[in-house]
Amino acid sequence: MPASPSTARAINDRLALRLLQQEGPLTAGQLKQLTGLSRPTVADLVDRLTASGLITVVGEAGARRRGPNARLYGIVADRAHLAALDVRTQGVLVLVSDLLGRVLAETSVPIGGDTGTGPAVEQAMTAVERALKEAGADRLHTVGIGAPGLVDPATGDLRDSAGLPAWHRSLAAALQDRLPGARVSVENETNLAALAEQSEGAARDRDTFVLLWLGHGVGAAVVLDGTLRRGASGGTGEIGFLPVPGTDALPAATDCGGGFHSLTGAAAILTLASRHALPTPPSPDGAAAAEVVRAAVAEVTGVPGDAGRSGSAGAQDDPGSVAARRRRPPDAGTAPEEGPAARFLRALADRVAVGVASVVAVLDPGCVVLGGEVGQAGGAVLAGLVEERLRRMSPLVTEVRASTLGGTAVLRGALLSARERAQDELFAPPGPAGG
Repeated sequence: MPASPSTARAINDRLALRLLQQEGPLTAGQLKQLTGLSRPTVADLVDRLTASGLITVVGEAGARRRGPNARLYGIVADRAHLAALDVRTQGVLVLVSDLLGRVLAETSVPIGGDTGTGPAVEQAMTAVERALKEAGADRLHTVGIGAPGLVDPATGDLRDSAGLPAWHRSLAAALQDRLPGARVSVENETNLAALAEQSEGAARDRDTFVLLWLGHGVGAAVVLDGTLRRGASGGTGEIGFLPVPGTDALPAATDCGGGFHSLTGAAAILTLASRHALPTPPSPDGAAAAEVVRAAVAEVTGVPGDAGRSGSAGAQDDPGSVAARRRRPPDAGTAPEEGPAARFLRALADRVAVGVASVVAVLDPGCVVLGGEVGQAGGAVLAGLVEERLRRMSPLVTEVRASTLGGTAVLRGALLSARERAQDELFAPPGPAGG
């Protein structure tokens, strides 16, 4: 059955808005070419969208061209302001952007482990309000929150998880109360990191991949055929509970201590480093584990600082360059017995490969991205070693890549999620009264 005139107009408007969001300012002639619509139809939709305040004239296509077709139309970026939050056990990172995703303000606030729920929520709220003021915005349209733990797919609430601060579960409600009219949503941090890597990071050329998060704890996000998979209870990717060889016990429903977490969590990595006579920081968190891995990579490669970080090597600049990596093995693999740092990295890669091989056997994703603080610190070196080990364990060809977004992935993913939700609402077809 053919669409009604009002439905057809709504579809055309949404198509034009998406093109303006993806391509930037366009002339009416360019919209006609990209949409395949007739000139009168494009003229009508430009008038409608301008009258609704969604687009405006932002310039002209050329100094010598004049007339309606020479005008450049762009989305009114300040029609809505968005916030993204990366909620961690030690604090909160906040950014505020416009509708196009341009960052207008950023801030962070540390929150100590002994801070009560009320004071912790108040500190986080103060950070959000400070960023909003710095951005010059009066209100927020949408807030996207990335947090560790399970998110209930039915309610969208962060579920009670052992080891996570109680204020995590109270923050979304506080934001909703203090920011009237804002749409607030919570998503698992690893899922958001995967969305960011798919949109603008290491997996931008992949519709199917798995992101393995290596930090204080471990987790995974699964993207199949371009869609993030959450599972029946929101638990897809809870790889820390995966039973694996090499641990002293089996995991329990309330404790992943006997699972993959026991091999690759921050405490396990620091213990492994100590066994290889490497200096280790006293704090058993993700930052400390990343520090040890980064130092080991620097020692093996002979390049101090960020040598192991993704994006620093040419092979990581192009996600499709696995063939080049195979022709030139990672530096850590050239002399594995020369020192404790190289042996430590190989041992860590062996551990990571155990979990990756299990995921590959079930999903066959073709690509695994190593994210989180440790994945970022290991960079191309650790990714190459894991891929090398995986090739000996699995018949399924799988490329292993390092995150190119590193510590910004969760925040970028939260912003992408918030922008998508805001645009879905603002660009939605009008109701009967608007048709």
